[in-house]
Amino acid sequence: MLDTAVNVTKEQIRYYRDNGFVQIDNILSDEELEELRCHLGETMGVQDGKSLQTSGQGNAYYKVLNQRVNTWRDHGGMARFVLSRRFADAAKQLTGFDGIRLFHDHALFKMPKDSKPTPWHQDHPYWPMNETGALSIWIALDDVDVNNGCMMFVPKSQKIMNLRHVDLVQPHDIFNDEGASGLDRNTAAIVRMKAGSCTFHDGLTFHYAHANQTDLPRRVLAMIYMAEGTTYSGAPHACTDGLGLKQGDLLRGGTFPKLA
Repeated sequence: MLDTAVNVTKEQIRYYRDNGFVQIDNILSDEELEELRCHLGETMGVQDGKSLQTSGQGNAYYKVLNQRVNTWRDHGGMARFVLSRRFADAAKQLTGFDGIRLFHDHALFKMPKDSKPTPWHQDHPYWPMNETGALSIWIALDDVDVNNGCMMFVPKSQKIMNLRHVDLVQPHDIFNDEGASGLDRNTAAIVRMKAGSCTFHDGLTFHYAHANQTDLPRRVLAMIYMAEGTTYSGAPHACTDGLGLKQGDLLRGGTFPKLA
């Protein structure tokens, strides 16, 4: 049952807090994995729904990521997974937050053959939040390795308050940014995983994803979680634009549901 909490180990909690990321294997059963693949395949074809397709085929960004945001708002099957206690409670255990809210989910497909790497970046600069500590779960729907777009993380990089935005199509080298000089990309962990496994990573953790050189899409479902009490920074974002939020307002309510 997706409402059943995962018992995260003390070692996984320690590793996440020390290094800014952690891998948790087999967070989905084989049956759940197959169900999620089916739901996600249906969702990627939605037209005129409440989810957002961030770019179209032929667009430069599409070669980096074929991405759809807030799939849960269009498909009840996706909502069952995105709003589940299992993943949010694991995030609560890893962070120690009193409560966890969803910021948004996103399907992240790396399309075959003409794929580009996702350059080194931090996530937090893209999120309109005053507080740090928000994190992502990245659930692999396919086996992932360096040939089809697995992730890499630089351990302990979440401790560097380097908040410069990276353009994923025309990136600058984040390791040259002020405050990042002490980091070495050669220390990065390459995270190969079996389908149904996941990683959690802090919004400040430096990370990268390889290009997909295979003949099949690399399919991922990711969710961004934030601590209860997180406030709006005032920066524009597709998930907050039009909501009438003012700088300093709490990110809460049905658009950002409390899950744990």
